[in-house]
Amino acid sequence: MRATLALTRYQLALLARSQRWLAPLLLYAGLLAVGVRPGQPLLDSLGLAAAALLPAAAWLVRSCVTAEPAAARQCAAAAAGAWRVHLAGVAAGGVAALLFGCAGVGVVAGMSAPRSTDGTATVPLLPAVGAGLCGVLACVLTGAAVGALGNRPLIRSRGYAVSATLLGSVAALALGASPANAAVRGLVRGSSQGEVQVPWLALLAAVAVATLAAVAACAVATRRE
Repeated sequence: MRATLALTRYQLALLARSQRWLAPLLLYAGLLAVGVRPGQPLLDSLGLAAAALLPAAAWLVRSCVTAEPAAARQCAAAAAGAWRVHLAGVAAGGVAALLFGCAGVGVVAGMSAPRSTDGTATVPLLPAVGAGLCGVLACVLTGAAVGALGNRPLIRSRGYAVSATLLGSVAALALGASPANAAVRGLVRGSSQGEVQVPWLALLAAVAVATLAAVAACAVATRRE
């Protein structure tokens, strides 16, 4: 565990120094700027903030698992184990995305109106923010799963990996069976009904999906790297 935590801190430091976080952050900020307006219903805006984070999370995971040159990665794998190195990259991307999401929730909460979609009901602010954070976490975990399955070591070709990450992000948002889709729908449905609905089931499903994706990617990394 300590080795994995140390490798995760190293991957976060590498991500910060490489500035590979900047493009996903600009993507997330741009989507929020286009979709969120001052005075919009809070839960609707939180749903959009969560959905917009999924492709950014997948991009951040890709940035982390492909950041090191092959020689450096092989040295780290020989010292700590290939699965730990890969898991640290996936975790670092997820942590960075979660930081973006928390900041996004704060911005959205500050500029949105705590009311239902039709404006007839008042939505309690703190429970709504809590539900929004759960939705953000569900989207981060789903995005991390997409990033883990759509890149090395499962897909080594850069072109195929970028395409898989993009298409996987779209599918994770569009498919009704996706935990991210369920979390966003729960927030939007709560806004239309004028009540806070915390997407616990979607969050638990996202945890399961992210765990399975990370295990699969790490198992392949152990064999190939």
